[in-house]
This record gives sequence, structure tokens and C-alpha cells, in this order.
Amino acid sequence: MGWIAAHWTELVGFGTGLVCVALAARRNVWNYPIGLANNVAFFVLFLGAGLYASAGLQVVYGALAVHGWFRWVTRVEKDREYIARTPRRHVPALVAAFVVLAAAIAWVLLTYTDSTVAGWDASTTAASLVAQYLLNRKRIENWWVWMGVDVVFAVLAAASGLWITASLYVIFFVLCVCGYRSWLAVEAAARRDVQVPANA
Repeated sequence: MGWIAAHWTELVGFGTGLVCVALAARRNVWNYPIGLANNVAFFVLFLGAGLYASAGLQVVYGALAVHGWFRWVTRVEKDREYIARTPRRHVPALVAAFVVLAAAIAWVLLTYTDSTVAGWDASTTAASLVAQYLLNRKRIENWWVWMGVDVVFAVLAAASGLWITASLYVIFFVLCVCGYRSWLAVEAAARRDVQVPANA
């Protein structure tokens, strides 16, 4: 029964994850409620697999999903054609946030759990939080961070025996590439609209 439950949980995570990333690539706000369902599925799955930081990440993702959902409905991000670049002055703070989060999570895992992949688990967790924040603000660089996370997580999931999830993250990587290219196209179109007068 445990194997069947894990199997179905992984399949639910697979399906909702694909839909969530595909909707995000299309700048569709429905990626957030679908993402919340994905968080629940992966929380159960990762907890059972001993990926404690990744399980905890799903709880934080839920809070970030609410934040992103709010911004995409009420703030400047609600415009589907709106895409922004991360200001260079913000990069050091984002890198520092990643380092601090990764170090703190790794310490917790090594001190209080039996995790055998604490460093990788903590790093993907910290990077994912940074990527989700960038996505919430519709910063195009979110796709680069997600692509890095997907590569590492595919290997991590495979090493944990979660082959369906490993395959999912390979597909995530492809979707992220497509999402990045789509957002670049929207950004380029917006720039052309600004450069060409409306009455031209």
C-alpha cells in the first residue's frame, strides 16, 4: 500500500507540476492554484523519501504561491505582457540570500535529520526560493535559476529512486527553456511597441 500511495503521489506531482510550469511560461495566473496542489503532492512524496528540506520547501512554496497569486492579480504583474529584468543592484542581495539559506538549511539537515544529501538538498531548496521570488515579480532571470535547479534535482531525485520525479524535472528543464524564450519574445515585442509611435 505504501508503494502504491507513493506512486500515485508522484504521478499527481508529475501532472500538476507540468501544468504549473506550462502556465507560468504563458504568464497565466492559474499557475498558482495548480502550483498549490503540486506543493501538497510533493510535500507528501518528499517527506516519505527523506528529502526533508525539499518537503519543507513545499510549505514555503505555498506561502510564496499566495504572495505571487496576489501580485499577479492586483499589482503591475497582472498585465500578461509585463516582464521585468532584475536590477543589477539586487543581484548581490539575491546571491547572499541563497548562500545564507543554503548554509542554514544544510546545518539543520546535518544536525537534526538523517539526510545523506544535505548539501544538494539545501542548495536546491535555497535556489528554488530565490527562483520563486523572481517568478512572483515576473523577473525573466527566474528561468535561469529554475533551469539550474532542475538539472540538480533530476540527479537528486534519481539518486533517491524517484524516477518519475527525475523525469519530471528533465521535462521541467525543457519547459523552462521554452518559457524563457517565450518571455524573451514578449519582452522584445514590448520594446518594439515602445520604439514605434502609435500613430506611425
